Amino acid sequence: MRDLDTSSDLAAMRVDYGGLPHGGNDDVDLDETWLAGGWEPLLRHWIEQATAVGIAEPNAMVLATVSVADGTPRPVARTVLCKGLSPEGVIFYTNYDSAKGAQLTAVPYAAVTFVWPALGRQVHLRGAVERVPAETTAAYWRSRPRDSQLGAWASRQSQPIGSRAELDRTLAEATARFADVDEIPVPPHWGGFLVRPAEVEFWQGRRGRLHNRIRVRIEDGTTTVERLQP
Repeated sequence: MRDLDTSSDLAAMRVDYGGLPHGGNDDVDLDETWLAGGWEPLLRHWIEQATAVGIAEPNAMVLATVSVADGTPRPVARTVLCKGLSPEGVIFYTNYDSAKGAQLTAVPYAAVTFVWPALGRQVHLRGAVERVPAETTAAYWRSRPRDSQLGAWASRQSQPIGSRAELDRTLAEATARFADVDEIPVPPHWGGFLVRPAEVEFWQGRRGRLHNRIRVRIEDGTTTVERLQP
């Protein structure tokens, strides 16, 4: 194995967790009792706190799927935005014909991770995935800026394209197509996915790497809350 480049001194990079994030008044340990009302209220609260301290896109989450395009299961991950949160799960929207759309159709199971390094927190969910009802997609679609709606019509997401100029031409064509349309319709290839978690883990960084990890397991309507060793 060849020597790795250590010029950036990655091995020496570390953060001491367990301080007072953004001038907070306390440094309370994450506890099982915080999940008494379920996993969704705590996740929502953490997103709201990340928003309050000015973290960019606090609803961003890393979505991991499985690709079986070449016959061998391979993990694939990318960042998407959570656009819906309820006790049922988390929702994001995408092109159903995209790479991730095809992967979720073939293997309808995913993991998502919210990470807020400035707060020393992350939340990991994994579970089955399903398409949201058309009316749910339509309601969200109406809230999107017109430019974003046109982009969804113009882009064949994940497909190769020759140049930026060609992409701009497809956008111009979509713009002309809907120039006289007040409400652009939802593309048939576009919509939402719901990740319905079977497991949710809340992580809080602590001193000495003895982090707090609380896992919620959901099975047949029964919820189990347990602490994991770091």
